[in-house]
Amino acid sequence: MEWKNAEIVVVKVGTSTLTYDSGKVNLRRLEELCRTLSDLQNSGKKLVLVSSGAIGVGVGKLGLARRPEETEKKQALAAVGQCELMFLYDKFFGEYGQTVAQVLLTADVVNYDRGRENVQNTFRELLAMGVIPIVNENDTVETQELEGHNFGDNDTLSAVVAGLCGAQGLVILTDIDGLYDKDPRKEPGAKLIHRVVGVTPEIEALAGGAGSDRGTGGMATKLKAARLCGDLGIPCAVIAGDDRENLYRLMAGEAVGTLFLPPEPGGERSETV
Repeated sequence: MEWKNAEIVVVKVGTSTLTYDSGKVNLRRLEELCRTLSDLQNSGKKLVLVSSGAIGVGVGKLGLARRPEETEKKQALAAVGQCELMFLYDKFFGEYGQTVAQVLLTADVVNYDRGRENVQNTFRELLAMGVIPIVNENDTVETQELEGHNFGDNDTLSAVVAGLCGAQGLVILTDIDGLYDKDPRKEPGAKLIHRVVGVTPEIEALAGGAGSDRGTGGMATKLKAARLCGDLGIPCAVIAGDDRENLYRLMAGEAVGTLFLPPEPGGERSETV
């Protein structure tokens, strides 16, 4: 996979990368992300950003002690947080000369032929105009992610968006280096798997449980996204989001995080390195 040759790249960033434990926005990391993506856009790539964080930012904005359990409250927090999040994205991307657009999606729209076509047309025109679309699920009206169903998380959404955009690659920025052969939080000797060809049940068994308290995903949802991308013939990389240089290293062809490649024709055989 030659990332430097990829014209359209979807980048997904999770809540744990964007916020502190308090729920407040990690402004330094957000600014660095916007600067890096702006630089990559200037280099000639067309970028789409799938951003979690609306509910987490809403929690911080309203000064709540914890993320609520009730769906209705999470919907309200998403409305507050999405506004704040887009304000910050517009501010930081604007400082580097980039124009952004908000795209809020729901599964019923994407799964409906006419709606899917409209979404594809919008992405195509935005990218042609040099605009960076910033995508999230519309949590205010769509409760699937909030209740743990499918669409149903932004890792999956990012794979769907990669297909809609005709992307040549998906990069998932997260709070772990990639896929390990054991849980690195419990096993000091766990080894990072740099390359996976085909996501099989054996690979999925390495995923473990859910992610951070502030997000809805975990490695399992990232493997699901990698599998969906593989079905579409799109490579997917899972890398740590706390170092902006990781994106540059990946685009330069260095081994960063875990690269998931589409399965070999004719089988589900998985190869790991």
